[in-house]
Order: sequence, then structure tokens, then C-alpha cells
Amino acid sequence: MPDQSGRTVVITGANSGLGAVTARELSARGAAVVLACRDMSKGEQVASSLPGAEVVRLDLASLTSVREAADEIRGRHERIDLLVNNAGLMMTPRGVTQDGFELQVGTNHPGHFALTGLLLDRLLVTPGSRVVTVTSLAHRWGGGVLDFDNLQAERGYDSMGAYGRSKLANLLFTHELQRRLAEARAQTIAVAAHPGLSRTSLARYLPLPVRPFIAAGTRVTGQSAAKGSLPTLRAATDPTVVGGAFYGPSGPGETRGRPVAVGSSSGSRDPEAMRRLWEISEDLTGVHPAIGSTAG
Repeated sequence: MPDQSGRTVVITGANSGLGAVTARELSARGAAVVLACRDMSKGEQVASSLPGAEVVRLDLASLTSVREAADEIRGRHERIDLLVNNAGLMMTPRGVTQDGFELQVGTNHPGHFALTGLLLDRLLVTPGSRVVTVTSLAHRWGGGVLDFDNLQAERGYDSMGAYGRSKLANLLFTHELQRRLAEARAQTIAVAAHPGLSRTSLARYLPLPVRPFIAAGTRVTGQSAAKGSLPTLRAATDPTVVGGAFYGPSGPGETRGRPVAVGSSSGSRDPEAMRRLWEISEDLTGVHPAIGSTAG
């Protein structure tokens, strides 16, 4: 990883798992890290070992919290070199966000869409800046095509289906953001990454009877959070990365291994789906990312 001195980095969900590892590695190479976390106590524990690290409260399930966090970050920093949209929920029981969105989709996508849009001007003025969004192999579930008629679990709730939709939305967002950035000739790029099958706390919402089996399978075919963070770190720091790239593990089924460029479902690259999700996200969040008007 190249030296990160002088770079300002914002990481969501940096209080544990992949986000905490990402924060530690970037800090160790000189980056000034902002940990955007829902659990401030855990965030401060991680920050205590990172020189100059800051902690900002961010609850992606509340657009009010997203706006407050963005205002706080903007008040502290005139420029941002890297935004890592890492936080997320996986296979939770049915629930809704404070704004009435289905909990998994609402947290994993609109929250990050809004945060990115609200911080975008700080990224656009920073040469070489990046937005890295962490998605999942689960984006391929359901054929890897977004069912807009069931985006918010309108036809009944299935935790796996909702998670897959949210992760597919992450990729559609990345590709559409990159398209708009390139069209505006911005110096910022959008990139995606997935951690393969990594041992993190995300599996805490799985049904109790299946948790031991999933844990055993992860031990055999998966990898640690430290290794799972490598695709994100490559997407965030490799000088050869281009906008729209997608990184994941190189091993069997992309479950583990060194970080390499990987493919995604054809549905995640569908221009019409990208455009439609962007417009829906603007309507849901009230955030309209200004790219062309502020790009340098």
C-alpha cells in the first residue's frame, strides 16, 4: 500500500470488523482517519490507538443522523481524499429505518447514497479522491437483477432477499456515480469492493439454529476480517485503480484470497437500472448530488 500521509479518510462502520481493520491499516500508513460510527463507545476505542483519529456519530438508518454527521465532517474538513462506504446490516429480522425504509435496504443503500451526496463537494475539490463502496457476493442473489417492484419488501419480507437487493443497490450506485463523475470529467472516481466470506459480526442476525453451521463453513472456506479488508484497501489505495472497477478475493468462488479485479452481475451494470435507482434514491433521501456544477 502506498504512503497515505496527507490524506483525509472517512470510513463508515469503522468501530468493528472490516471497517476497523481498514481504519487501522490506512492510519498506520499516515492517513488522517474519521471513523463514522453508530456506536460511539466502540468507535472511540478503535480511535484511541490511531494517531489523530476522529469519531463522528453516524446512524445510517436515520437521514437526520446522516445529515448531522455530514455537517460535522464538513465543518472539520475542507477536503476529503477517500470515503469508504463500509457499514451495513446483514439478514436482520424485518424492521424499518427512522424514515420508514425497509431496514437492510434503507441502511445499506439510501444512507450511504445520502452521505456520499452530502460530502461530494469535499471529494470533488480533492485531486485523486475516491468513493469506495463495500458490497457483497450476495449482489448475485435473485439473478443479480434488481426487482424495483419489491425494493422495500413490498411483497413480503425475506431477510436474504432484502440483503441481496441492498448489496446489488451498492453496485448500481457505484456504477452510476462513476458514470456521472466521468461525464463531468471530475477528478474523483467511484470503485466497489467485496470481502468474500469473512469472519465478522454481521452474521449475528442469522437464525440461531444455523449459526454454528455458517460459522463452521466460514472457518473452512472463508477468511479473517483482516484479509477480507484487502479488496477495500486495494480499491482505496492502488494507484492503478480506475473508476468503476470492482475488487474481491481471488480464490474459489471469490470467498477468500488476494484482492483482484472481479466481475459483477450484468444487472449491476444495466444503465436503465442504474439511472432508475439513482432517481429513486434522490426521491427517498431528498439529496441531489451535484457533480457537474462543482467538478474541477
